[in-house]
Amino acid sequence: MKRSIVKIDEEKCNGCGLCVPACAEGAIQIVDGKACLISEKYCDGLGACLGECPQGAITIEEREAEEFDEKAVEEHLKKVQQASSESLPCGCPSFKVMHWEVDTASQPEQASSSSMLSQWPVKLALVPPQAPYLDGADLIVTADCVPFAYGNFHQDFLKGKAVIISCPKLDDVKIYQQKLVEIFRQSNLKSIKVIHMEVPCCFGLFHLARTAMTRSGKELPLEQVVISIKGERK
Repeated sequence: MKRSIVKIDEEKCNGCGLCVPACAEGAIQIVDGKACLISEKYCDGLGACLGECPQGAITIEEREAEEFDEKAVEEHLKKVQQASSESLPCGCPSFKVMHWEVDTASQPEQASSSSMLSQWPVKLALVPPQAPYLDGADLIVTADCVPFAYGNFHQDFLKGKAVIISCPKLDDVKIYQQKLVEIFRQSNLKSIKVIHMEVPCCFGLFHLARTAMTRSGKELPLEQVVISIKGERK
């Protein structure tokens, strides 16, 4: 049958993953770093994912496609929920349970370092745009997993900087984007450094900051740093 269905341009897609949670039917997943329609019968063709794509890689087209199957969608979503302790069908590392050995023997027993945090709060939801510690600051915008993965976060990144943290997968992206717009607009920031994990969904944090800066009307130095799941700077 001919009907409306999602079309994804792989050349435009950067694998940010913002479209995945926007699809209530679970029809879109990240496969090999790209958004992919995993089954035609899961897509209702309504296009809820369109507004979430920062690259304009998702459109709706009219073509011959398998009929939308609501029952199949229900079964699919049940399987996804049951796989919460395993890697999802998309293979996204943010959902995959992993473990590796850490060489603690080479670490000095008394090793310690002072905290470089010089402000409170740090969560984006709680930071007021007019916070005095943002005025004239070099700002770190970091995914909240980064300080746990990267052992020397305080010394290498946070020292002498202001910081706000967020999760681009679990937090409300639209609300937080507007919050960043107000922060960039009202604070006399010197620079912005976005630090996030290597998992596809985490790249959305950089897009969030870049779009917010554009909407704020400010032009600031913007740097991106990617941290691997094992805590290495990529």
